[in-house]
Amino acid sequence: MVTDLNYKTLLKAVHTFVFDVDGILTDGTLWLSENDWVRRMSVRDGWAIQFAIRQGYRMAVITGGDSPLVKDRLHRLGIKEVYLAAGKKTEVLQQYMQTHRLQPENILYMGDDIPDYHAMQMCGVKACPADAAVEILETAHYISHKKGGAGCVRDVIEQTLRLQKKWFSPEKHKG
Repeated sequence: MVTDLNYKTLLKAVHTFVFDVDGILTDGTLWLSENDWVRRMSVRDGWAIQFAIRQGYRMAVITGGDSPLVKDRLHRLGIKEVYLAAGKKTEVLQQYMQTHRLQPENILYMGDDIPDYHAMQMCGVKACPADAAVEILETAHYISHKKGGAGCVRDVIEQTLRLQKKWFSPEKHKG
């Protein structure tokens, strides 16, 4: 793991966030409904995503899951690039980076488990929630104090935007 000072230095170059779904945007718990698995997502994570998009940040989601409900929720938050059923996350991420001409140092990837490992290695900032798999915890530049589905997304977005002086301020954001 990289020291606190180093990850904050790395955050200065970030303008793109890439997230996994289960274990990041959700707590990883699934309930079976008639037509789909139901997941619980944090509204605070959702607000931070919307706010960052309004500030000009790029967002993408790459997940092995294939839920129309998740895709609909993410589209409603403003995330246009949602890649479902991503068997090889590295291939999806590579294509995304090429399409948008992104450099690794400009991307923060937040994952929580083995399927995220190699994709995380392709990005300038590797982040994970407090309850990530050991292999992910060992490679992360930043480990959020929040668990998956409980604010870890807001944590990394807020830290990045605060550092770049683009987070909320009462003077700039009137009601």
